[in-house]
Amino acid sequence: MRRLRPVELDFARSAPLRLAFSARLGAPPATVYAALAEDIEGWARWFTGVARAVPMDGGAGRDVRLTGGTRFLETVLTAQPEALYAYRVDRTNAPGIRALLEEWRLTPDGGGTRLRWTFAADGPGPLHLALLLARPGLGRAFRVSARALDRRLAMANSDS
Repeated sequence: MRRLRPVELDFARSAPLRLAFSARLGAPPATVYAALAEDIEGWARWFTGVARAVPMDGGAGRDVRLTGGTRFLETVLTAQPEALYAYRVDRTNAPGIRALLEEWRLTPDGGGTRLRWTFAADGPGPLHLALLLARPGLGRAFRVSARALDRRLAMANSDS
């Protein structure tokens, strides 16, 4: 595991490489936020590629493992109920990344939520090229994951 450069929230807008994707979910922002920020273990049941996610330090951090073996130790930078959830990667075994932050913005959209995921990264030129080439796949993974989360939240709501 390598230590990455620590970044703050403004990196979501200043990073050399930013990929952003959005989707509409039927659940209200409070419900979507709870799935993102409070049910960390649940990420493995809806986010494509996440094999395991565990909260650390009383929710101030996360230990995330992807299905291919990549691991991220993260620090939660902000957790604003119903509005914003963001974390940076502090340590990873993924090659090439110098800094990485993910930001999840939630805005009310009728009775549902507009969810926007920003993936902000820095690394050498080959990493930028690789991520740009991976953009369609990341977008597809986000859309599939957002639909899975939407179904999961709808089922939980119908069970209540």
